[in-house]
Amino acid sequence: MPNTSKPEAPVKNLALDLVRVTEAGALASARWLGKGDKNAGDQAAVDAMRLSFNSMDIMGKVIIGEGEKDNAPMLYNGEAVGTGTGMAMDIAVDPVEGTNLLAFGRPNAISVVGMAPGGTMFDPGPSYYMQKLVVPAPARDAVDIDAPVEVNLKNIAKALGKDVDDLIVFVLDKQRHEKLIKKIRSTGARIQLHTDGDVAGALMAVDPRSEVDVMMGTGGTPEGVIAACAIKAMGGQLFGRLDPQSFVEKEAIQEHGIDIREILTVEKLIKSDDVFFSATGISGGTFLRGVEYTGTGAVTHSMVIRAKTGSVRYIEAHHNWERLMKISSVAYD
Repeated sequence: MPNTSKPEAPVKNLALDLVRVTEAGALASARWLGKGDKNAGDQAAVDAMRLSFNSMDIMGKVIIGEGEKDNAPMLYNGEAVGTGTGMAMDIAVDPVEGTNLLAFGRPNAISVVGMAPGGTMFDPGPSYYMQKLVVPAPARDAVDIDAPVEVNLKNIAKALGKDVDDLIVFVLDKQRHEKLIKKIRSTGARIQLHTDGDVAGALMAVDPRSEVDVMMGTGGTPEGVIAACAIKAMGGQLFGRLDPQSFVEKEAIQEHGIDIREILTVEKLIKSDDVFFSATGISGGTFLRGVEYTGTGAVTHSMVIRAKTGSVRYIEAHHNWERLMKISSVAYD
């Protein structure tokens, strides 16, 4: 039978507005690449992103900000952004994901934002750390966060049609992962060790363009929520469990009323399909190319996602300083 249902009128893709926010953050912070001052780079990104946010017709509320964890200058938890008109939206933002990467000129620093309808985004409260297992779509039903490493890697390899020694596992190069790294190596799987940047790591694990097959280990809880916004559209899965790294953090989480034992998935972290996501490369690397200054302007590279339609766009934008500064109050120098 022919489809007689009336097509819906297209709804504005807010991700295409959101990319202007991450572009602004990347353009401003990339000036600090390799200069050893992560706070200055973060401040530059925050100032630019706040101005861009406030041109969006949303009633935005920052649910995930980095203020409490990293003593960031602005875009704190609970901050209102947007013009105050339009939809109520929860915001997860990291102006510079990988501030140390930026400060020391290392790859894969990005500016990143996720956005979902108000009341649908997981609020981690005082939780800073989360155990994570991130896999691409073909392996989303093949793993168990509580299974031994060798079992999960064997099942992932089978789901992807590979041998275990073909797999590449993204792991943060932290002391807490010494045992995990040994277990991965014992299976024959290969490892990419990264000092920082577990949002980028999670996205690499689900991006079919990336050579990374899985992300394992403990990273940031806020970063897990941000990554879930993108994974929602890309069809992979994130399995997480809060993993406090101190007694103080554990006690604060329990007082906040969060069950540390609960296994968190993308569906629990983001309870809506109407999700928007944007990431723009700052320092370049294996995930997104970094900001390229041309003298008269700059070139940026972004990933832009709308979960409801499953649309994933990779945008190369060429910015012209002379024209841009005539209409924008965001200063990139």
